[in-house]
Parts: sequence; structure tokens; C-alpha cells
Amino acid sequence: MKDRKNCTDEGLWQQYFEKNTWIFGYGLGYLFLSSLDDKKLEQVVQGYSITTHGKRVDALMKTKGIISSLCFVEIKTHKTPLLESKSYRSGCWAPSKELSGAVSQMQGTVSSAINNLRNKVILEDKEGNPTGEEVFNYQPKSYLVIGSLSEFEGDHGVNIEKYRSFELYRKNTINPEIITFDELYERARYIVHQNES
Repeated sequence: MKDRKNCTDEGLWQQYFEKNTWIFGYGLGYLFLSSLDDKKLEQVVQGYSITTHGKRVDALMKTKGIISSLCFVEIKTHKTPLLESKSYRSGCWAPSKELSGAVSQMQGTVSSAINNLRNKVILEDKEGNPTGEEVFNYQPKSYLVIGSLSEFEGDHGVNIEKYRSFELYRKNTINPEIITFDELYERARYIVHQNES
């Protein structure tokens, strides 16, 4: 990864995933995802074209099948806190500002895409020529990759109240689906080991 000094942690992860889109493709939601043909993962999604100025998403992808649908991925860092540092009430921990903000950000991005993009997007190259690729935009799936479950581990085991608070929040957040970096790593490791067999 070149120019590490000028990149934020999110920028480094963005570069890594740009070079390794297969991690998303096999690792999220058990649908095969891929980047849009000849497009970077990071795309503008507000407006009638994904090439115009507007709101950016860290990874705009598509499902692979006979028909493709848009899919959005927001990437934070493995160090992003999942919960606030102090309990909200005894035994209850609120999601961190970074986590709840990222969820709101992704929900806003998807809402803008639903409102501003057509139901069917026909992709064009840099010169405006149709590429032959089309994707559909009906209630697109979204993912948030953030933090690490190691946040809940202490010297002598898992803090059950913190972990419960996170899991209840995560399981009741339908879109985006929240995935931690360690979970994504384990999925990628499984894929690599399966391919070696």
C-alpha cells in the first residue's frame, strides 16, 4: 500500500479491499458480490448516474446471478469502537457514536440511491458508451464493516453484558448488516483454506 503516511486507517482499508474484492464477494451474506465492471469500489450514488457528483459510498457492488442488484458496503476500521465507553444503564451499553453514525450514514445513502437512481441502472464507460452491464436498484442490501469483537474480551473472558448489548443492537438492525473485521477475516480465511484443499 503506497503513501501510507497520507492515508487514514479507513483509506488503507479502502485500498486493501479495492485490491481484494473477492473478500466481499464470498464473505457477505452468502451472495456472490463483485465490483461494477471497470469501476472502483468507491462510487458516487446520489443523482441519476453513479458517475455524477454527490454522496459517496465506500463500496458499490452488485450481486452475481442472471440478474444483478446493487449492494452497498460502508467500511470503517478494525479499531472503531462498537460501544460507548460508559454504560447507559446498569448492564446496558449503547452503540458508539461511530457505530450508530455509520448505520445512519448507510441508511441515508441507500435511501438516496432508492430516491435518486432509476430502478434499472445501465452502466456507461468513461466516454458515455453503454457497457452492456445493467443492475437493478430495488431495496438494495447494505453492509457495514466496523470494529472487532475483541473489544468485548477481557483478561479472563468475555464481558457478557457488553457483548449482549452489541449483539441485540446488531441483530435488530436489518439494513445495514453489521459485520466486524475479525468476522470478515475468519470468512476470508475459510475461503482461502477451502481453495487450498
